[in-house]
Amino acid sequence: MIDGINRVGPLEWEIPVGFVPGMQVPARFFLSEALAGTLEEGAVHQLANVATMPGIIRNALAMPDIHWGYGFPIGGVAAFDYQTGVISPGGVGFDINCGVRLLTTPLVQSDLHEKKEILDRLYDAVPVGVGARSSIRLSKEQLNSMMTEGSAWAVEEGYGNRQDLVHCEEGGSMKGADPSYVSQKARSRGIPQSGTLGAGNHFLEIQVVKEIYDEDAAKTYGVEKGQICIMVHCGSRGLGHQVCTDHLEVLERAVEKYHISLPDKQLACAPLTAPEGKAYYGAMGAAANYAWANRQVITHQIRSVLTKMCGIGYDDIRLVYDVAHNVAKLEEHEVEGRRTKVCVHRKGATRAFGPGCPDVPADYQSTGQPVIIPGSMGSSSFLLKGTDIAMNRTFGSTCHGAGRVLSRAQAKKNIQGRNVRETLGKEGILIKAPHDGAIAEEAPDAYKPSGEVVSVVDRLGISKLVARLEPLGVIKG
Repeated sequence: MIDGINRVGPLEWEIPVGFVPGMQVPARFFLSEALAGTLEEGAVHQLANVATMPGIIRNALAMPDIHWGYGFPIGGVAAFDYQTGVISPGGVGFDINCGVRLLTTPLVQSDLHEKKEILDRLYDAVPVGVGARSSIRLSKEQLNSMMTEGSAWAVEEGYGNRQDLVHCEEGGSMKGADPSYVSQKARSRGIPQSGTLGAGNHFLEIQVVKEIYDEDAAKTYGVEKGQICIMVHCGSRGLGHQVCTDHLEVLERAVEKYHISLPDKQLACAPLTAPEGKAYYGAMGAAANYAWANRQVITHQIRSVLTKMCGIGYDDIRLVYDVAHNVAKLEEHEVEGRRTKVCVHRKGATRAFGPGCPDVPADYQSTGQPVIIPGSMGSSSFLLKGTDIAMNRTFGSTCHGAGRVLSRAQAKKNIQGRNVRETLGKEGILIKAPHDGAIAEEAPDAYKPSGEVVSVVDRLGISKLVARLEPLGVIKG
């Protein structure tokens, strides 16, 4: 372990005040012995840097999928007091509201007689890859509505049903979104990309539920062993990336204007109550809504394929939940014994609200929020549930995925996509991608083991295991 870091629990480590100059609070991260070798010193320093930011509350936090990122480490969580704190694009990321949704079907594995053809049809229906363009031609007015209303816009346009909105984080529409702060360049990038998967670690998977850990929670979520599910992982595409780029320039100037001292310019920020902070929050919310609408349109495309090919009803394909893992949210949390308005940044971290929280859907109130943790291509994904422990210890947050151990460039250099395709094929996992390079950079060996990552959060109690899903067919961008 890195010098100067203290172990404070079996799975918990503390970076004390003074590790880097200017720390306001200690930083903490969660990690098992098995994952210790994956810890990057640069990511640790990034986490300590977050602890220097104005208005930070309690601790800067990082989940077991921690790795180096822009500004904040990926896997980072930080809450800032609304009156004295700041908002930072580096604590959200370039792919605003990159997130995951899980769909259940009435199918079982023996029903997939034409798995390859189904995968081919899904690949044709959902555009993938860098710069992928949709067959949907949005007008300027429709794009505005998409950024304002999120998933509700998509449902009103015929891409889904009202029940889908109930099972989306924030109801699929972030409060405070303001498209007026989204540039024309960002809009021009967003217009042709509605209903597209994108590239990188984004995916669409056909999965089977292999193991149930919590029968009651699984029943509440409508998940059964042997059931075929679909998981979708994507975000706000070029629009979100451009929103981040545009507002970073503004907030870099705001740092000087408000005399904010930072150890890393990638942490550019502004007070939450300042015009620049409010503008970024409004634009980020608009991009988040675009992402929710994007996943909703993709859900419709999936339903359209499966109803035609598998003889099941449109509404038989049910949304369990949709979670965001690159976003900053205005929430109320208990701080020093009183409810306090804070802005929680979750960058490569997922909300994990526990039972009884008003933001959890009514039919999940007794169980807690579903938490969806995707694996890397070819490895297990997991369904968990939120907990009271998360509410008390991590501002209702948990991990978001496996976490990279190889950069995309390193993976493409060290791993042959064709070999990955063949190896997974022998295990019964089909892969569809634009080219072998896309497979190589997202190979399982480029990531931490997803099972160990979720084991850490389960043992900590900040989310609890419900089910394990295995991939049968994977579409990569």
